[in-house]
Amino acid sequence: MRRLILLIVLLVGVLIVINSAQIFFPKIFNVDTSKLPSSQNTEKIKIVSEESITIDIAKKAGASVVTVAQEGRTRSRSNSPYDFFFGIPGFEEQDPQDPLQPQSIGTGFVIGAEGLIVTNKHVISDPDIKYQIITNNEKTYNVQKIYRDPLNDIALLQVDLSQNSGNTLKALELGDSSKLQAGQYAVAIGTALGEFRNTVTTGIISGLGRGITAGSPYEGAVERLDNVIQTDAAINPGNSGGPLLNSSGQVIGVNTAVSQSGQNIGFAIPINVIKDSLKNFNQTGKFDRPYLGVAYRLVTKEMANNNDLSEGAYVQDVVQGSSADEAGIKPEDIITEIDGEQINEKTPLSAMISKKKIGDSVKITFERAGDTQEVDAILKVAPEK
Repeated sequence: MRRLILLIVLLVGVLIVINSAQIFFPKIFNVDTSKLPSSQNTEKIKIVSEESITIDIAKKAGASVVTVAQEGRTRSRSNSPYDFFFGIPGFEEQDPQDPLQPQSIGTGFVIGAEGLIVTNKHVISDPDIKYQIITNNEKTYNVQKIYRDPLNDIALLQVDLSQNSGNTLKALELGDSSKLQAGQYAVAIGTALGEFRNTVTTGIISGLGRGITAGSPYEGAVERLDNVIQTDAAINPGNSGGPLLNSSGQVIGVNTAVSQSGQNIGFAIPINVIKDSLKNFNQTGKFDRPYLGVAYRLVTKEMANNNDLSEGAYVQDVVQGSSADEAGIKPEDIITEIDGEQINEKTPLSAMISKKKIGDSVKITFERAGDTQEVDAILKVAPEK
């Protein structure tokens, strides 16, 4: 009798072990995981959900993402400092005998059904070139007007909708970049390498509040973009100006740069910056911004300590006829304060000027050859480029 009881206990134990193994190692036992309890099927549900989200975003946003193209290929190389971040294709030397063809150079996305497109300013920086946009269904529209934001690397393109009668452009929904968190899911869409339209890549928000140096001193633009979004969603040359989207398909940023010195490090301008610019544009029909007129490189606290300099904005170039020029600011000056507020990484010169109004008088404290000086400058309207 005792042996029978022990045998029964042993058989029950074996059955328990086999059942547990089927639950925790379903592939070995060919178990249909869809029939397992929900707590054991979490991995499968998560994978399917992520795929569905990406597919839904691609379908929802794809028709609103466009390719920005030149009407003809340029035969001279670009010298833009943005090339450090974004080697834009289409600038190779061409045979003069070759016929000129539209050349894809970047990406944009629709924000207004009346034909308003957002892209990066550096994508359409050449005023002597005519631009077009090409939709994902191969419809082409000529760009009638370009509005460039003098303080941010963004631009608005107004296209001629009459070229394709009966066709409309669907605007993307804009999100709120102030609520972003590191680790949040992100999707980038753009014309990768200037060739592969509506390329979809996924990743996460890798960091917030980053600062990168980029811009053209020859345009009088600042060289620092502050408070940008860092993402590891693959961004390639040609993606510049395309949307960075959240899991709801809302635009949270405009892809603008990718680091050449590291992998999976891309940057996007927060969408709230664009929304603020659009408010200004909708009121005036243009980007009226206060403008000092210097190209600068930020001297951080660490750089200042290591080189016996003052923390602030090292002036690389001064635009002729600008507020800074008229006030007597010169290249190699270091602007340390505006109206008594210290210039540093948290409060760069560009951020200080953007808070002012056109016509405001600002007191500029700067150092020249070791001497501290002060001048007053009247802020002018930033020129359209």
